[in-house]
Amino acid sequence: MKSLSQRLQSIPPSATIAVNDKAKALKAAGRDVISLAGGDPDFDTPAHIVAAAKAALDAGDTHYPPSRGTMAIRRAIAGKMAREYGLEVDPATQVLVSPGAKFLIYAALTALLNPGDEVIVFEPYWVSYVPMVILAGGTPVTVSLDPAEGFRITPEVEAAITPRTKAMLVNSPSNPTGHVISQEEAALVRDLALKHDLYVISDEIYEKLIFEGEHINLASLPGMAERTITVNGHSKAYAMTGWRLGWAVGPAEIIGLMAKLQSQTVTSAASFTMAAGAEALNGPQDEVERMRLAYKARRDYMVDALNGIPGVACDPPQGAFYLFVRFPGLGTDSMELANILLEEAEIAGTPGIAFGQAGEGHVRFSIATSMEELKRAVARIEKLMQRRGG
Repeated sequence: MKSLSQRLQSIPPSATIAVNDKAKALKAAGRDVISLAGGDPDFDTPAHIVAAAKAALDAGDTHYPPSRGTMAIRRAIAGKMAREYGLEVDPATQVLVSPGAKFLIYAALTALLNPGDEVIVFEPYWVSYVPMVILAGGTPVTVSLDPAEGFRITPEVEAAITPRTKAMLVNSPSNPTGHVISQEEAALVRDLALKHDLYVISDEIYEKLIFEGEHINLASLPGMAERTITVNGHSKAYAMTGWRLGWAVGPAEIIGLMAKLQSQTVTSAASFTMAAGAEALNGPQDEVERMRLAYKARRDYMVDALNGIPGVACDPPQGAFYLFVRFPGLGTDSMELANILLEEAEIAGTPGIAFGQAGEGHVRFSIATSMEELKRAVARIEKLMQRRGG
């Protein structure tokens, strides 16, 4: 038999597989496992968005749409960028709508990279960034951010830039840390991009879920529109994970290459989901704020409750819906921590090492679940730490 893809075989297995498999096995055996490992909002999609999809279906909107997305949703995206960030975008050439933001990150990397090109990835990073750089033919260069500094991007990052560096991948608010980049960090990213002629892929999927600080769209900074690909989507802000709807805005030439990849692979997003997506962006935003406030209340409760347990430490995230929790009373090996939580407290969390070496010593908990479940989880952790002696 001829050998299979070396590139795919080079992708390391996920550090979370063993824990997730064990959690499924425990549930199948009848154990009451509280899952805090996922990133799926526990809210339903707002009714007016669902109604827009139903109306599209009733109108026969069930055929192939334009590969780049319908003009209705592309205009809605361009309108959002102008309204919120003062960024003028041509919906015909600078917007691409896809089945999920994840594909768009991969498409942007594929459009930018040639073999051997390097991409700066700040860690802790979302688990798919490094594999996607490799799959796109690039070389990931991870830069560890210091938890003692709140996982801020600092000038030391410049030491990782080489003549082969092509791009930086920035995620704010961050998954898994919840860090929201400041004006100073944004200015640093801009300065480095201009100085070293770099592109920036800005993953802004959690932009509407901010508790402290403000969201900064990197493309709107002076000199950055021509070198920034903004990736966003409907999954988190509008509780639309199952709709698989993401979008990107960037320079026409890059968006054109991304669109070419899309046309030869996934073709397009679904027609009626784009009708829903346009309504989400153009319609009332009350439900987005309601969900944000609910996540904030959960965050406040969990941070206070966890920090009140001896042997547990949790810094308050500024955004997104994750907690990056430390358990100094149990140790610093995140895989071991995740296993202890699962086996002894029946709580499924994601080991920090899954997000890079800078995530070691942490377990990521999702607060995209009900307050009742979070309270049950806190009670179990408290009992666990009492048994373990904190």
